[in-house]
Amino acid sequence: MIVLGIDTATPQTSVALGTERGTKAQMALSAGARSHEEIVTPAIQHLLQWSDTSISQLGGVAVGIGPGLFTGLRVGVQTARTLAQFLTVPIIGTPSLDILAFPLRDARRSIGAVIDARRGEVFYAMYRPTPGGIARMTEFAVGSPDALVAELQSRRDEVVLVGDGALRYRHELASLGGQVEFASASLAYPQASSLVELSIPRLEREEFDRVLDVLPLYLRKSDAEISWDQRGRAG
Repeated sequence: MIVLGIDTATPQTSVALGTERGTKAQMALSAGARSHEEIVTPAIQHLLQWSDTSISQLGGVAVGIGPGLFTGLRVGVQTARTLAQFLTVPIIGTPSLDILAFPLRDARRSIGAVIDARRGEVFYAMYRPTPGGIARMTEFAVGSPDALVAELQSRRDEVVLVGDGALRYRHELASLGGQVEFASASLAYPQASSLVELSIPRLEREEFDRVLDVLPLYLRKSDAEISWDQRGRAG
């Protein structure tokens, strides 16, 4: 079974093709001045072309549902839903923080996945390595870097932090000293290859999601809604 993975929760668009035997092809592009909407469909088309894969060969679609940047999530989820419906193949939605933490499944420490939420905040969750994977230990949260520092202080276990949020607020988080380590910048964004690897066992067990149930995971209002609320309070 060939599975297409899509994650657009961060400024980096990641798409991948994989099977139970591993990753077939992967592409990651930073948005820059371009929007996710301009990038994701051409990226999928190029990935299929370069890997000599026909779109009709896809047996499933997997998508990162966030939390993450509002517009990016909307584009990625809608693209995945449209493809699944058009091809009549199963769809799997996976939290992007789970995808971000997965490459550290062999870590000797707890794992903190941290995505930059902008507006001085981060999205984060804590995980523990398990044989062959990870287990989430906390709910998804959004808060200031100081709130994350307080969370880590209360836990007291040694943690490896991964994600663009951890890198952006490295100075604040490094105040915890030896309690925290930072993963490589090469792992700073959710990787679609990890998404595919996480999704294939669910597809094999036929634990599909209903297309209409695959929705972006928003932990706060969009920037436009926040600005509207602020104008309303000012008035």
